[in-house]
Amino acid sequence: MPDVPPSTPRRPGEHALASLGLGTPALSPADASPHSFPDGGSWRTEVPSVEGPEALDAVLEEATRLDVPVHRISQGSGIWMLTDAEIAEMVDAAAEHDIELCLFTGPRGTWDIGGSVRTDSRGGGLRARGHDAVAGCVEDAVRATELGVQCLLVADEGVLWTLHQARRRGIIPADTTLKVSALIGPVNPAAYAVHERLGADSVNVPSDLPLAHLTEIRRVSAAPMDMYIEAPDDLGGYVRMYEVAELIRRGAPLYLKFGLAKAPSIYPSGLHLRETVLATARERVRRGRLALDLLARHGADGGMSPLGSRLPGTLNRFPDTTHETDKD
Repeated sequence: MPDVPPSTPRRPGEHALASLGLGTPALSPADASPHSFPDGGSWRTEVPSVEGPEALDAVLEEATRLDVPVHRISQGSGIWMLTDAEIAEMVDAAAEHDIELCLFTGPRGTWDIGGSVRTDSRGGGLRARGHDAVAGCVEDAVRATELGVQCLLVADEGVLWTLHQARRRGIIPADTTLKVSALIGPVNPAAYAVHERLGADSVNVPSDLPLAHLTEIRRVSAAPMDMYIEAPDDLGGYVRMYEVAELIRRGAPLYLKFGLAKAPSIYPSGLHLRETVLATARERVRRGRLALDLLARHGADGGMSPLGSRLPGTLNRFPDTTHETDKD
């Protein structure tokens, strides 16, 4: 007979430790996030680093085999690394399974001519350097949305604000969602609130943020949060599997990102990395199954958003000032 989940969530090792005199204090209701997705759910799932149609097919096949619900898949190499036909194929496959497809926009500092990103200070980091890099991101955004992509991944605050204005103007569809990359993720509540006001519909925070920082963020912003449950090595390689239930409790509305540590870098992707791309795509889904199984064992697997839901709800934005003119 399968185990029946407890009626209320339990913490890892709770009963065994209590019997050994090592029980932990009760969780504080004040730490819990008061927010949720507009559909009432507290968490959704994302499989990152899905670099093309073949990788997407592998994810869909593995998700079906392992019964892993997927709300969003994202890509990291960039829109410009895909042909129109490849993007259209990914759009169709994602739509068929009611999954949001998120592709990365334009040039970023690590693949640019600026050497400062390779210094100890990291210089401008991953951001778009100069007008032409912003223009490249906008070009990517227009092209991708014309092909049916509904979510754009950004790694620059200026690009975020520009694309937010573009959807206000109808240059890209108004229901396009904008996702802030882990490459520039905010680490304090003030910065998180600024990203929301610049147009972010979900914000990837670094996976090393302590639980208390998630609570601080949720006191000032309801914008959906993305977090790697297992982070790639270049983002720290952190594995927070046993904290998933508490991450949801404090960080909701939260996208659980199923990343993969100890894996080779695949950006920018191509045929030369095909086997690695496919193998790591499948393993990311398996990691998702492990996280979901753990939630179920602890009776904490309730509150998932319905599959197919993607919009973030009403968020706070800076006012539109682009049509204002100087007065004498």
